[in-house]
Amino acid sequence: MMSSSPSRLEQLGRFLLRGLRIGSSTVSIIELLRNDWTGGITAGIAWFVFLQVERRLPPPSTSEPSSPVDGRS
Repeated sequence: MMSSSPSRLEQLGRFLLRGLRIGSSTVSIIELLRNDWTGGITAGIAWFVFLQVERRLPPPSTSEPSSPVDGRS
């Protein structure tokens, strides 16, 4: 039971990071469309930082064998 905890925590962290990245890009676009340059650029920088953090993460660890995507063996 303890072995699945880091994997679950890792998945939750990746999910939250993806949510922050999507949210900051959305806020950036909305603020720029409203001509709020300070807010739009700040949210854009936040999006870029989240993107760099996500790219530097190691690939997700999988304990299950990989299966074909199309379902064929």
